[in-house]
Amino acid sequence: MLMHSITWSSLKAWGVKLMKTKGRPRAIVAVARKIAAVLNRMRAGGTEFRLGSEAAA
Repeated sequence: MLMHSITWSSLKAWGVKLMKTKGRPRAIVAVARKIAAVLNRMRAGGTEFRLGSEAAA
């Protein structure tokens, strides 16, 4: 996500900011944990992933 993703997202911005302060290995683990938490919540709630502002609505 941090290295290979070309498109910019809020998650990538958060990870890059974290990388500058805490280092690359910690930022990679933090982003992976955040993605895992979102996926776990989606599985538990039975929801589908929706990209963009409509997901917040």
